[in-house]
Amino acid sequence: MDEISLSDRAAVTGVGETPYGRDSDKNQAELTFQASLAAIADAGLDPKDIDGVIPYAMGGVVAEDFVTNFDLPNLRYSAVTPMGGASAVAAVQSAAMAVATGVANHVLICLGRGSISDGGRAPDRISEMPQFGLVAEFEMALGANGPAQFYAPMARRHMELYGTQSEQFAEVAMACRANAIRHDNAMMQKPMTLEDHQASRMIADPLRLFDCCLESCGAAAVVISAAERARDLAKPPVYISGVAEGHPESPSAITQRQEMTRLGIAEAAPRAFEMAGVTHKDIDVAEIYDCFTYIVLCQLEDMGFCEKGEGGEYVQGGRLAIDGELPINTHGGLLSQAHIAGMNHIVELARQLRGEAGNRQVKDAEVGLVTGYGDLGDGSIAVMHR
Repeated sequence: MDEISLSDRAAVTGVGETPYGRDSDKNQAELTFQASLAAIADAGLDPKDIDGVIPYAMGGVVAEDFVTNFDLPNLRYSAVTPMGGASAVAAVQSAAMAVATGVANHVLICLGRGSISDGGRAPDRISEMPQFGLVAEFEMALGANGPAQFYAPMARRHMELYGTQSEQFAEVAMACRANAIRHDNAMMQKPMTLEDHQASRMIADPLRLFDCCLESCGAAAVVISAAERARDLAKPPVYISGVAEGHPESPSAITQRQEMTRLGIAEAAPRAFEMAGVTHKDIDVAEIYDCFTYIVLCQLEDMGFCEKGEGGEYVQGGRLAIDGELPINTHGGLLSQAHIAGMNHIVELARQLRGEAGNRQVKDAEVGLVTGYGDLGDGSIAVMHR
């Protein structure tokens, strides 16, 4: 069967987000609508122009809520991509397919996290995610009940196999923090040193507090439009040149896999790079899903920026800084801006490629990528260019 390429047939045309914080007086729906309206306005569209919606599968908002609240007369497409932290970037692939095939013209992708009292804590979210039932037989039986506990064995295995050090995990955390300080809408504004990282308390060995993402409230949204329509909208289009998703090898329980350090993005990245027609050297900026520092390091390996086992050395020496060889998470990421399940990563990549990132702008950024990491190892990736 001949493959139909999605390269440059869709573009990000609007982005929006709310302020981020540890709590909010607004619920998930209110925050989601706020970010969505901002993204629609950023594109120069009216809500009635939206004919496709992909809300977050665990966000408590469905397509019909947009019909009711935004008075959408022509909603023709809706979907969900229930892949945890890989959902947002996987939704970019789904939206690109919808607009490239003419099913829709402008697809809204949105993701909100409400107040802690509104079910915003990690245990509440996990209880709603069917994929976590896959760890009930092994990990949960041994007392692991939270993401840090599920993924700590992956990080420890990498350390045992390749000699990776906690100080190398710290390089990721410090790079994200330095970028967050440049961003007015980032939760963490205090500088982080290596000593700070190493002194932070152990959460699930070997993951320390500063290896773990934030608990956050807020919302982010993007509009994906057909390429031929994108050219006439308010902002310069950011074209989606390559997109893919991938899943880890069986079994689904992390600790039972033969290769614990290989994620689903290892399957997705080669297809996205090939579709986009780019190499690793072409990437000017990367917004990499960072629920934990180790996951960033592992994705860099699985995407091919370095060989498996070399990630610890790769992230050293300032390579990940704004002015480094591969600037990552220029907004601060989940580690230091906010945990909006990766939707804020897509917003940031669009702003970088538009040249709208202010004092965190990567110089001459033309090509970038954004990734998602989902439970329990799903991967998604989109390569974009201005």
